[in-house]
Amino acid sequence: MAVRHQLIERAPEAVWAVLADGARYGDWVVGTEESRPDQGMWPEVGSTIAYTVRVGPWTLQGHTTVRRCVPPRELELEVDSGSLGTARIAINVRSWGENSLVIVDEHPLTGLAGVLHNAALDAFLQLRHRSMLSRLAAVIEDAPRDLSDMH
Repeated sequence: MAVRHQLIERAPEAVWAVLADGARYGDWVVGTEESRPDQGMWPEVGSTIAYTVRVGPWTLQGHTTVRRCVPPRELELEVDSGSLGTARIAINVRSWGENSLVIVDEHPLTGLAGVLHNAALDAFLQLRHRSMLSRLAAVIEDAPRDLSDMH
């Protein structure tokens, strides 16, 4: 299991605004070249976004399904990467003074990633999450502050 956290200098509602926009996942999810609405109204439970990942000359299509949603605090996703399998990603947004502490917890569920899950995969996920959370923070912190976000 790979757990990582990031302090984001905005209120939880500002973080949630980005998490709740399925079309913006390509802006901050590492490896995602494109994301687009698929089924339902993101991020309602059962809704999905489709994504494209490019690794060198290969392109992988997949989709992400919302399994749990408690705005603006919790979003649990199941990522389906086809033959690579599925993974659970839980994103928790906590108030931290005037800011937000974002915690990501990911682990494989099925398929090749589930079978090969080990300390090396967790180390890779830690690196991926470090980059992903830094990108998420940049997307949120570089946006103009909303008047409701100012104290």
